[in-house]
Amino acid sequence: QVQLAESGGGLVQAGGSLRLSCAASGGIFSRYAMGWFRFPSREFVAAISWNGGKTYYADSVKGRFTISRDNTKNTVDLQMNSLKPEDTADYYCAASVYVDYLTNSENYDYWGQGTQVTVSS
Repeated sequence: QVQLAESGGGLVQAGGSLRLSCAASGGIFSRYAMGWFRFPSREFVAAISWNGGKTYYADSVKGRFTISRDNTKNTVDLQMNSLKPEDTADYYCAASVYVDYLTNSENYDYWGQGTQVTVSS
């Protein structure tokens, strides 16, 4: 079983940046695709394949957010630039054994506890 722990959330002004990180333990990290979702809307944000070869983004964050992973450190990061007030949410990382359909939260098996992001106008 994989345990996930997010960090890096906080309060930032519109136009600013934050970097979220998700650390995994208890499993073979490279077996999983990883995704970020935001709640309470359960909205897909970004996902990355097991080896980092493919990335996926919601249209609302494309060009502003970048997802990356380091399989040697068992981490996946979400660099968020040009933040907007509408990006305010609780951000969760999740692990999936799926290769495709990574925009669907139901295809994720393990979830972290979330980290709060607040963007002020």
